[in-house]
Amino acid sequence: MTTTWSGARLLRDRNARLYLTQVVISGFGTSALWLVSGVWVKDLTGSNGLAALCVFALWAPTLAGPLLGTVADRIRRKPLLIGVNLLLAALVVALVTVDSPDRLWLLFAVLLVYGASGVVQDAAESALVTAAVDPSLLGDFNGLRMTANEGMKLVAPLAGAGLYAVYGGPGVALLDAVTFVLAAGLCALLRVHEDRPRQASGDWRAQTAEGARHLWAHPRLRPLVLAGGGTMLFTGVCGALVYAIVAGLGHSPAYAGVLYAVQGVGSVAIGLVSGPALRLLGPHLFGACGIALTAVAVAARAVPSDAVAVVCSLANGAGLPCVLIAALTAVQRETPGALLGRATATANTLVFAPNVIGLAAGAALVELVDYRPLLVALGLALLVTAGVLLQSRARASRTASRSPSDANPA
Repeated sequence: MTTTWSGARLLRDRNARLYLTQVVISGFGTSALWLVSGVWVKDLTGSNGLAALCVFALWAPTLAGPLLGTVADRIRRKPLLIGVNLLLAALVVALVTVDSPDRLWLLFAVLLVYGASGVVQDAAESALVTAAVDPSLLGDFNGLRMTANEGMKLVAPLAGAGLYAVYGGPGVALLDAVTFVLAAGLCALLRVHEDRPRQASGDWRAQTAEGARHLWAHPRLRPLVLAGGGTMLFTGVCGALVYAIVAGLGHSPAYAGVLYAVQGVGSVAIGLVSGPALRLLGPHLFGACGIALTAVAVAARAVPSDAVAVVCSLANGAGLPCVLIAALTAVQRETPGALLGRATATANTLVFAPNVIGLAAGAALVELVDYRPLLVALGLALLVTAGVLLQSRARASRTASRSPSDANPA
């Protein structure tokens, strides 16, 4: 099994190249609007609470992931992605009319649809990629996808802020609409064969539950998804402490932007080497190593040093995506195509919803306790999560060694 970097081979693949270009373009527009929407609301109302609701509106549909993922299993994925991108382009254009507080309902409505569509897109894209990309390159692909997304998070907010300063919110909305149209065009160019979705049996509730049942019953996927959720829970708490950490370093709140940028660099870097690392270590060990690195980075943030804070941000950016990439790649490889949309959406809900809970818990805890012991406790909790994931890997290996199919190979 090769452990060399296969990015060049992947980029020579027409479908992979088109899809990654689409990720860059749509990610640019999404990251720009994500930042600008809060600034836009703040300028119109002066309310920090309403501005924060923009992020909530984008994230809230993740909780309905299992249900929304069912859509991706009932419709051919390529036409679905094209249609969703064009729908979002039309909806975002409507934001040019938001010029006063009494029109903000439209902005929040669009953001909710935006978030729900993103859940459907992620589920459909995960399934479509398995048909468009060589299965042996899925780890490389998901790593490069992470690199593209994180790279856009470094560039797009600055570009969006500049565009907002000149043209206001409507200018950014039009830019986002253009990115969706381009993304739809790139999806249309993909060359992929899709079978007609099989006729669904049972009601929507039963169909939705199939994804969760598959993840829970699968001895390799369940530990990865649960470890991803636990990691996002604890890092969510840590994320709420960032301004306390910055204050402890003696800097203004704006310094948090420097730490986030360094963290993004770490995520870009790990995305480039995820494919070979997954092939060398396997998903459980790769994910556990990433969680352990994150644990050390979180605990060490208690040290009041600029140099340590920067190194920890870089390490956190490199460590956190490992379990996310490992879990997504494993779900793609070990889930039947007809179930992949629901399984992906359910996994995303189980992994990312705890982050919202962690942020809320961290916001409360930072007012009650010193952030430094809390960071050490979070680091220990992450180390335990890494250990549990490693134990599940060992159990899976023992089970496989006792399998009758191993004793009597075909």
